[in-house]
Amino acid sequence: MIRVLLVDDHEMVRMGLAAYLSTEEDIEVVAEAASGEEGVRLAAELRPDVVLMDLVMEGIGGVEATRRIREACPASKVIVLTSFIDDEKVYPVIEAGAFSYLLKTSRAAEIARAIRSAAAGEPVLESRVAGKIMARFRHGQESHPHEQLTPRELEVLKLIGQGKSNQEIADELIIGIKTVKTHVSNILAKLNVEDRTQAAIYVHTHHLG
Repeated sequence: MIRVLLVDDHEMVRMGLAAYLSTEEDIEVVAEAASGEEGVRLAAELRPDVVLMDLVMEGIGGVEATRRIREACPASKVIVLTSFIDDEKVYPVIEAGAFSYLLKTSRAAEIARAIRSAAAGEPVLESRVAGKIMARFRHGQESHPHEQLTPRELEVLKLIGQGKSNQEIADELIIGIKTVKTHVSNILAKLNVEDRTQAAIYVHTHHLG
């Protein structure tokens, strides 16, 4: 039997997965976790063969939960099952040790096959995720953090480089001040810089202005 742990903060998702997987003769759902913290605890306790991991959850998200599970249970294969395919979700969780990456739009039979493949040591990547990873591999050291920014975030970054305040950026782009603050927060995280000054330096260093 392939022993599976479900980690997802949506009860209906867990119920649906558990109901389907219970019909598979070679798969057993040994536990369900409603949070990343609970998932880490149950993985350490039960040592499942496969963990189906949601990414976006309150508290410890899927990336950190994956990292902790891989540290505590190296033999457990983590399959990400999420609705998200953006770069800031894909790369960090792969780097954290995720073995496979599927979307929640996958058919139930595809998820079951991915579980069997993971247990057999064969990773399964959603085709668009595989494309992203290959593109990043090809670019190698040529890739830059600002390539992860959305077009709007890049606009905001350039205005930060011009020394404009949040209010000035909001006025120029005709967006709300709260939206600007959200963009700035995302930009700092994606560029891995601590403040606006470092972001402005990044703009000039990479000739983005």
